[in-house]
Amino acid sequence: MNRGTKFIARTGIIAALYFILTFAVAPIAYGPLQFRIGEALTLLPLLFPEAILGLTIGCLGANILSPFSWADVVFGTLATLVAGCMTYFIGWYFRKKGKKTEVMDQQVINKEKDKKMLFQCLLGSIPPIFVNAIALPLMWLILGSDSAYWLNFGMLVGTQTATVLVLGTPLTLALSRTKI
Repeated sequence: MNRGTKFIARTGIIAALYFILTFAVAPIAYGPLQFRIGEALTLLPLLFPEAILGLTIGCLGANILSPFSWADVVFGTLATLVAGCMTYFIGWYFRKKGKKTEVMDQQVINKEKDKKMLFQCLLGSIPPIFVNAIALPLMWLILGSDSAYWLNFGMLVGTQTATVLVLGTPLTLALSRTKI
């Protein structure tokens, strides 16, 4: 499969997965206590640049169903795009910084890769957690639908942490071990 086809296929799969995983839990996917299972995919830009576009398209589709209508379509999707780019650059930095490993036992190499990937997941989770936690309560405040900015910020930090770190880290670690 050529590089362009792989890029398009991954983008489409990630977009579809984000939309489906969010739509599946629609009653709890919007608002300050949002548990979007699709947010587990927000660490994928650490591995694939096409995940940025896939997440953005999937989020756009999911936000069309949002009770916050056009504002969530525009600002929620933009927050996902910004967070995806930031997460990608964290992964890019580590790939660029990566050092050649001398010939070592394969198990030692795999353990070191897992440790590095876990650290990348922890750093890479900062943008999707905090960009959403900052942007969404601000959007609700501006729309006049909710004035409890700091309370909403705290709730989003909690729910985003649960989905991104608890669900996204094992997924990303597993994918980093494959040759997909």
